[in-house]
Amino acid sequence: MSVAVVTDSTAYLPPDLVRAHRLTVVPLTVVLNGAEGLEGVETFPADATRVLGGRRVSVSTSRPAPEQFAQVYRSLLAGGADGVVSVHLSAELSGTVEAARLAAAEIGDRVEVVDSRSTGMGLGFPVLAAAAAAEGGADLPAVRQAALDTVDRTTIYFYVDTLEFLRRGGRINAAEALFGTALSVKPIMHMPHGAIVVKDKVRTASRGVARLVDLAVEAAGDAEVDLGVHHLAAPQRAEQLLAALTDRLGNHLHDTYVSEAGAVVAAHAGPGLACVVIHRRPGPDASPEG
Repeated sequence: MSVAVVTDSTAYLPPDLVRAHRLTVVPLTVVLNGAEGLEGVETFPADATRVLGGRRVSVSTSRPAPEQFAQVYRSLLAGGADGVVSVHLSAELSGTVEAARLAAAEIGDRVEVVDSRSTGMGLGFPVLAAAAAAEGGADLPAVRQAALDTVDRTTIYFYVDTLEFLRRGGRINAAEALFGTALSVKPIMHMPHGAIVVKDKVRTASRGVARLVDLAVEAAGDAEVDLGVHHLAAPQRAEQLLAALTDRLGNHLHDTYVSEAGAVVAAHAGPGLACVVIHRRPGPDASPEG
């Protein structure tokens, strides 16, 4: 008997990790020019990139329904789980956490929901921490706490070629988008409290990548760290980030995860996205920053 861990499709965890840790992934829905599909099941990054690059662009995303979560929770509990910890992308970006909490309230106190205040591996690292705690025999409160502690030790920074997609999706305000467009700047974003905020501005994509590296190293401090790198239709940027951070972090770097962002993030960030996620492992120098 153990605690089951549930997440959503925006963690972008490698499939082998999902299988190895027996994670349950509930997909969000993406609508691309009227064609609806489940992220990672029916709709993939290339689909979003193709639509976003066309003349006619109509893209939206939606959370899973509370009943979808309730069905998952019931199935896991009926299958022998003592409890469920459900970890999801930031409530500032999506109603997914709300849907999960509504379902948890229906099921009872055997389900705990955690807001990662992030997405991508900013969500993935708390999920993996919860899974490791569950595999070690931790009870429901301890598995939940493992996820929460990892949220506090995880920092995300990302670069986008334009703020237009974030503005269209309502993830930043129009004034910020207008400011970025008017000055032809390339924004670096972060999510200090779960909402997307402009951290810095650069003039070129190459400077954007270099700034991401500097910010990630600063966030790592002297801690032992794990690294997540995401991109959207920009594999060379991901390779540059990984190479530079591997060199700069040296023997402080442990696990690395590189993946293309899925259709949900693609819809709001646009092609050219480059993202770094730093997880500071527990230790005396692992205090959160950024």
